[in-house]
Amino acid sequence: MPEAPTSSLVVWFARADAAEYRICRRLNLGAAWPVPRRIFQLASRLGDGSIWYALIIALPCIYGREAFRPAVVMTLTGALGVAVYKVLKRAFVRERPFITHAAIERAMPPLDRYSFPSGHTLHAVSFALQASMHFPPLAWVLIPLAVTIAASRVVLGLHYPSDVLAGAVLGASFGALGLSLS
Repeated sequence: MPEAPTSSLVVWFARADAAEYRICRRLNLGAAWPVPRRIFQLASRLGDGSIWYALIIALPCIYGREAFRPAVVMTLTGALGVAVYKVLKRAFVRERPFITHAAIERAMPPLDRYSFPSGHTLHAVSFALQASMHFPPLAWVLIPLAVTIAASRVVLGLHYPSDVLAGAVLGASFGALGLSLS
């Protein structure tokens, strides 16, 4: 059971939710169109983890021994990222936009109840950064994929922009940590 957030935190998130509502609503309108909706749903599903697991397994197969250490470090930073974002979600208990605002459509089911920070964005940024720095030819695929995964979270009504921003900052931090260990 998550801990109850402090009243000042509840007030801060209520203000942030209201301030971000217009951006969320405008971006969420993209989910009303079938093609963008499917693209963002696919990106979000890939961001559930399958694309990153496949990448970690594929790196040594494609790049050989030089990719083994980065793949192991990416696995470790990924596990650390899961632990940190779960602790933060339990601490902040920020409701998702589609729960707080009736006009925001939930365009796919979330993996968990709370929105802050975006774990999808955290991992997309962390893994894209690490893999792209070690193997630059991958950047042209991984950077746009990470951006699309991050955008999908708001378009699909699952996150506020600040959730995604916090996830990106955390992801960049874990990515930098991983690069320092590789």
